[in-house]
Amino acid sequence: MIITRLQESIKIKQAILESEEIRDAIQTAANVCVDAYKNNNKVLLCGNGGSAADAQHIAAELSGKFYYDRPPLDAEALHVNTSYMTAVANDYSYEEVYSRMVRARGHEGDVIIGISTSGNSPNIVKALKTAKDKGMITIGFSGKVGGRMADHCDILIPVPSEDTPRIQEVHIFIGHLICEIVEKELYPE
Repeated sequence: MIITRLQESIKIKQAILESEEIRDAIQTAANVCVDAYKNNNKVLLCGNGGSAADAQHIAAELSGKFYYDRPPLDAEALHVNTSYMTAVANDYSYEEVYSRMVRARGHEGDVIIGISTSGNSPNIVKALKTAKDKGMITIGFSGKVGGRMADHCDILIPVPSEDTPRIQEVHIFIGHLICEIVEKELYPE
């Protein structure tokens, strides 16, 4: 099983290596983040489960550091306030948790990265819709198909797989690529 899973992971990354379209989407997403930071905007991220962990991980790489010491960048995973999350989920619905926070924190020119392996998570789709309405730049990390969130993303980065664990592994890899590009562009060594 270990060899099989390693081969599957390599196959997906090889497909991305061979896809100019996906590579261009990753570069464009990084460029959009760089431009947002140059204009004093921020990056917000959202996801559920493992995708929430990825959102928080990417936000930490941006707001802390990636490879080397440099000024912090404004990045936040929208689920980190558990009191807010549980109150809004209880008082409204779980579908509202991210869109309400986008309405509160998002501004024109900010970037939102929505992460969903299926692309169909209702709260992620709604957050992306709300962000577009506010003039934010919307980026989606999805699986092969893109799901319903594809219609609400300025930039969609689809991982060519339908296997959730493999998609999540590649999402964090893509997040790391974006963080590295952002750091090098904004704060060259």
